[in-house]
Amino acid sequence: MKLQHFKMKESGLNRFFGPLEAKIMEILWDSRELAHEMSIKDVQQKLESDKQVNFNTVMTVMNRLVEKGFLEKRAAGRSSLFQPVQSKEDFINNQSKELTHELMEEFGPLAITHMLDELEDADPELLELLEEKINSLKKGK
Repeated sequence: MKLQHFKMKESGLNRFFGPLEAKIMEILWDSRELAHEMSIKDVQQKLESDKQVNFNTVMTVMNRLVEKGFLEKRAAGRSSLFQPVQSKEDFINNQSKELTHELMEEFGPLAITHMLDELEDADPELLELLEEKINSLKKGK
């Protein structure tokens, strides 16, 4: 799934989605772990544990998430059931991979240099994984 809009000043899922979209995706990802789909009404009720949200607003946002390719929708009687196209872990992995690719395409060695500068306070296990990856790449060439 192609990186759409990445918002630098936001955090978490809000970097990829609008605030309501992010909440809806989080609810659906949580339900996916239980291996079941959710209706608009189900999602609305979960959202309303924080504050009241209009059914039509939830329906519009969920249908837009379908159009954008993040959710699947299927008819179930008089209502529709929704579920994420991919797991949250796969989504984050794909988006971070795409973001890294875009940075490399645009800035090349400069992006690598800045990433390495950020490793000063890195967990030693992360540094070890990085070293293994570099050694693996060297052997492959």
